Amino acid sequence: MNNKVELLAPAGDMERLKMALAYGADAVYLAGTTFGMRSFAGNFTPEELREAVRLCKAHGVATHVTCNTMPRNDEIRRLPEWLETLQDAGVTAIICADLGTFRLAQKYAPRVQLHVSTQASVVNYETAAAWYDLGASRVILARELSLEEIRELRSKAPRELELEAFVHGAMCVSYSGRCVLSNYMTGRDASRGACAQPCRYRYALMEEKRPGEYFPILEDGAGTYILNSRDMCMIDHVPELIEAGLDSLKIEGRAKSAYYAAIVTGAYRHVIDACYAGQEPDPRWVQEVERVSHRHYSTGFYYGYPGQYTEDSRYIRDWQVCAIVQDCDANGLATLSLRNKFAAGDTVEIVGPDTLPVEFQAPLMADAEGFPLTEPRKPQMLFTMQLPGPVPPLSILRRQVPLTPGAGA
Repeated sequence: MNNKVELLAPAGDMERLKMALAYGADAVYLAGTTFGMRSFAGNFTPEELREAVRLCKAHGVATHVTCNTMPRNDEIRRLPEWLETLQDAGVTAIICADLGTFRLAQKYAPRVQLHVSTQASVVNYETAAAWYDLGASRVILARELSLEEIRELRSKAPRELELEAFVHGAMCVSYSGRCVLSNYMTGRDASRGACAQPCRYRYALMEEKRPGEYFPILEDGAGTYILNSRDMCMIDHVPELIEAGLDSLKIEGRAKSAYYAAIVTGAYRHVIDACYAGQEPDPRWVQEVERVSHRHYSTGFYYGYPGQYTEDSRYIRDWQVCAIVQDCDANGLATLSLRNKFAAGDTVEIVGPDTLPVEFQAPLMADAEGFPLTEPRKPQMLFTMQLPGPVPPLSILRRQVPLTPGAGA
C-alpha cells in the first residue's frame, strides 16, 4: 500500500495526459478506442498508448487503462488481443467491471495489476475481500458510500487491498454509473461507453389531445430539472479522505478538457501536499476548482445524500482559456499557442504548475515574424508575449468572460 495517497487524474487524450502529468498527477487513467466507458473522449490508439506509457514512466507516473464496459459475445472475442496489447505496452493496471473480462485479463495480461471498477458496486468489506481473493490488487469503491462506511470497509478488508474512490467531478443519476436511460431513449449503450446523458435533458409534459403544447415539470415549484445531479467536490475534505484509509483519490473527467485536467489536478495536488506537510492549503489553490466548467458542487454521498440542483442544468462557466505557454525565458518572455481570441488591454490571468494565478493586463504581443500584434486570431497560432514573470511550459493564460450556457468541458 502507498505511504502517501495517490492522486489519480483523467487523461482523455494525449493533450490531457500531458496536462495531468505537468500539474502533478501520481497516476492517470485512460482508455483505448474500445472497451472503455467514455467512447466519445479522444482515447488512445495502440501506438498512442505505448507513447503514453513511455511518457508516464519518464515522469514516474502509473498508467491505468479502463476495460470497464460490459462486453457482449461478439466483443468479448476481441478482448484477448487487446489485453495482450496492454501488457506489451507496459501499463500499470487494467480497470474492469465484468467478471469475464477480469478472468481474461488474468490469462492474457498476467503481469498487469487488476483494479475493480466502481461499476462493480463494491459497498462492503466482504465483496472487497472476495475480489482480493480472486486476484484484484485494488477496488474502486461505489460512489454511494459514506465516509464512515469507507472507514469500516478499510478496517475489515484485507490490508493489502488498495481502496480508490472518486473525489471530484460529475455524478450520474444511476447506481455506480450504471444507467439504462440512454439505452432506452437513444439506443446508445451507457454500459458500453456511449451514454447520451439524457439525465441532463430539459423535460416537459405534453397532453395527448394537445400536441405541440409543452408544460414544464415542476418539483413543488423548485424547478424542472428533476434528474440534474450535482458535481462532486471534496477538496475541502482531503484530510478526512486520507484518514479514512483511501489509497487513491480519483478525479472524474476523461471527457473533459485539457484545461479541466490541468486545473483540477493542480488544485488537489497542492492541497494533498499541504496536508502531508501539516499545513493549511493556500486558499487560492482551493478556489481553482471554481474556475473550471462545473455544475453546482456537493460532497457526493460522503456526508449523506447530496441532493439535486433543480433550478437549471447549466454549467457554471466563467473562465475561458486564451492560450497555452509553449516556453518561457527567465525574464517572462513567453511563446504561446492561441486557443481563444483576446486582445492587448484585456485583463487576463496566468496560472501554471506550481504557479499561483497572477492577474495582469495583456500587453502588445508579437507574431512569429516579430511584427506587433494587438489581437491574435488564428487558432493554434504561435505568438510571443511578456508575462509578469517566468512560468513553466503548459501554463495557461485565461480570462474571466461570460460564456453561453451549455455543455461543459
